[in-house]
Amino acid sequence: MGLRTRLSRTPDRAAVRDALRDKVVAVTGGARGIGLHTATDLLAAGARVAIGDVDQDAVGKAAADLGVDGFGLDVTDRRSFSTFLDDVEERLGPIDVLINNAGIMPVGAFLDYDDTIIRRTVDIDLVSVVLGTQLAARRMVARGHGQVVNIASVAGRLPMPGLTIYNAAKAGAIEFSEAVDAELAGTGVRVSTVLPTFTRTGLISGIRTNVFIQTVGPEEVSGQVLAVIARPRTRVTAPRSMAWVHANPMLPQAMKRSTRRITKLDTMFLDYDIAQRSEYADRIRGDA
Repeated sequence: MGLRTRLSRTPDRAAVRDALRDKVVAVTGGARGIGLHTATDLLAAGARVAIGDVDQDAVGKAAADLGVDGFGLDVTDRRSFSTFLDDVEERLGPIDVLINNAGIMPVGAFLDYDDTIIRRTVDIDLVSVVLGTQLAARRMVARGHGQVVNIASVAGRLPMPGLTIYNAAKAGAIEFSEAVDAELAGTGVRVSTVLPTFTRTGLISGIRTNVFIQTVGPEEVSGQVLAVIARPRTRVTAPRSMAWVHANPMLPQAMKRSTRRITKLDTMFLDYDIAQRSEYADRIRGDA
């Protein structure tokens, strides 16, 4: 292992392949974006993969393209989630890793949010993480090993105008995951959280980012997901250079306001291209 790898404490590619070979991994929200890219990289590393998604047509196509098992899955419904895990284990064997990736990101003024989008965001971005973690961890604890990887966001550490409900749900997912990881210490089961920065998927369609805002491709997030499976940690950002966000809650409010103003984060998620975002907005509401 090279010096750079040892210093960064990130497993090298050989170590990742060794750790993932023949592991059974289930990925939610696997039909597109980060989930699909992660499933692709897991396969390349030698894992046995199954994907689930609420969009039955999309998950069927993605599964066929990858040559894996794909299942319809409503992550907000306990019965649907339990059936998904049962189906994966029936096809592939006991699940070693569950990746709770399904998520949505509505944007806009808080006073304009309606009950539908508030509840869907909390249900998909937080409640589903709780349900999936509990359902998978029960199986894993009984076997004495396993891991749940929850995909959160740096937005869970960086409160921003226009992202209020998303901020709340992702912050909850981060703290929930750390609490469960601590509670399960000694059982052989780990719960890890990956916090991506703004990723070039449908989540940021219509958002006018700028030179101050670091965005990454889904491959950067997938790389950190695979690394945290190979060497479990409580949480990691994607990219790793964004780890400074964990100190944000301790910063003075005046500094936060100034930084938001300079980087345009005070308006970025309030002033966006509605037409460019309309397809995504319809889909996350369940209208498409």
